Amino acid sequence: MSKILVIDDESWLREMIRLALEQQGFQVLEAMDSVGGLTQARDHLPDLILCDVNMDRAGAGYSMLAKLRENATTAAIPFILMTGLADAAGMRHGMELGADDYLPKPFKVDELFATVNARLRKARTVRQEAEKKLTLLRSQISLMLPQEMRTPLSGIISNAERLAESAGSLDPRTIAEMCLEICQSGRRLERLIENFLIYAQLEIVASDPQNISHLRGITTSQPAEVALAAAKLPAEKAGRLQDLVFDLADALLPMAEDYFRKIVGELVQNALRFSEAGQPVHVRLQATRDNVEFAVQDAGRGFSNEQISRIGDYLQFERRMQDAQGLGLGLAIVRKLVELHGGELQIHSQPSLGSTVTVKLPRAKAA
Repeated sequence: MSKILVIDDESWLREMIRLALEQQGFQVLEAMDSVGGLTQARDHLPDLILCDVNMDRAGAGYSMLAKLRENATTAAIPFILMTGLADAAGMRHGMELGADDYLPKPFKVDELFATVNARLRKARTVRQEAEKKLTLLRSQISLMLPQEMRTPLSGIISNAERLAESAGSLDPRTIAEMCLEICQSGRRLERLIENFLIYAQLEIVASDPQNISHLRGITTSQPAEVALAAAKLPAEKAGRLQDLVFDLADALLPMAEDYFRKIVGELVQNALRFSEAGQPVHVRLQATRDNVEFAVQDAGRGFSNEQISRIGDYLQFERRMQDAQGLGLGLAIVRKLVELHGGELQIHSQPSLGSTVTVKLPRAKAA
């Protein structure tokens, strides 16, 4: 039985709505103002809220909606605004705050039922899709994580056991080499877990349109500086700083700095992994009329069209041949981030001739 909260300062209207909805099998809660409505919403977490725009004060429904959307436990509750003044500006304001629908007063009982049922159906569909994605993600994690952890863990355990058992008989150089292998395996395991957590977080974000809308409202004002620093990190670790070639032009980037840094790091690391020392890796950032484009180009092994078409969760290119480490989630994470921000990921590559991976994001509007 779905639970519906009705908030309106007119008692006769609340009673009419309650009786109509109860006849349809709904459980109905009531509140006469925004204060009582907030309390009821937080205490009972209804499946849907019907709220008047003007109750104890003008615009009280908007204020209540904004407060509910700020709280994680109530942010996803479908919210329908009722008003006798359904002008375009008011409706737009309500939608910007996160309202799911409008019900203009006066309305007929059939219109009430249609609006309520439509919103409940949509909420159920969104919830089912989110649960399906999370179930799939849990299944993938349970299957893949133990296998992928085994390699770095084996390196850590075997070296640690040998050090514990034979440290007294080992020369300093051997001990140093074993400690280095432990550190490298530990970093590999750390990156593996980090990518899993990021991917899981992105799947959760992707299941909620409000989260996506919030993401697309965040910008980075100096992405060139971010790209420069993020590209140098993997290059320094690989001893290939001299191979980086930069062509960076600042433009307002419609993405949070942390997410952009992740994209740069993953693409540059892949370019370094699949090319030889001494081969240049070009890192470009530019603004076009419609997009902000970030690209990484290498002159390495390249990939076939079939391999490119199989970019997906936990996929690695030529893993057995190249013995690449980790889950291969890097490109999948980049793709997910780009799609969440309304952009496009393009890969152009030829075997033995190298690859160019381009991220295109719609230009952010200056404040």
